[in-house]
Amino acid sequence: MVEKCFPKDPDAVLDFGIDWTEWLEDNELITVHAITAEVGITVDSNSETDGVVTIWLSGGTAGTAYNIACKITTDAGRTEERSILIRCEER
Repeated sequence: MVEKCFPKDPDAVLDFGIDWTEWLEDNELITVHAITAEVGITVDSNSETDGVVTIWLSGGTAGTAYNIACKITTDAGRTEERSILIRCEER
């Protein structure tokens, strides 16, 4: 299920955050996170701080939408995945 849709110019390099804090239990920490992007857009880097996974994206083709998935595992052994949709458009 796609959580949110965000616009992005093909020439822009932007960060997008996926906030897990409301989903996490008290004192539960993300131990592993993995980002998967559809072909055509580039994941430049990603990081996790205090329950928020930040994904830096570049590239893409105007008029194309890209699904970006973020899968996490916590220190409690729970696993979950969320997706955002990046819609490339000339801005």
